[in-house]
Amino acid sequence: MTGLKLSKLPDRTPVKIAITVSPELYHDLRRYADLYRVQFGQAEPVTELIPYMLANFLDSDRGFAKARKDGMIDTTTLFPDEPARRRRRGPAASSSPSTVNGEA
Repeated sequence: MTGLKLSKLPDRTPVKIAITVSPELYHDLRRYADLYRVQFGQAEPVTELIPYMLANFLDSDRGFAKARKDGMIDTTTLFPDEPARRRRRGPAASSSPSTVNGEA
């Protein structure tokens, strides 16, 4: 067999997560979606924006990035087929948002 530079692709099956938010946060999320529509001329439901918002938050959290870099977070058990390099999270890694049934 030929040695390919690309390793086996990780599981990209979407995972659904159900959460409960405060009324204030819900209204802010709706306002954000309204502002998104004004900014980009395209309406997106809050449920489509949230995975991207979370991925953006995690990508910009320096403490989280440092903990992963320093090995304080073991992602190999979660993603055993992925190389140890920086792992891509969130919706950009697949066409569907990541979401876990009944997980709060």
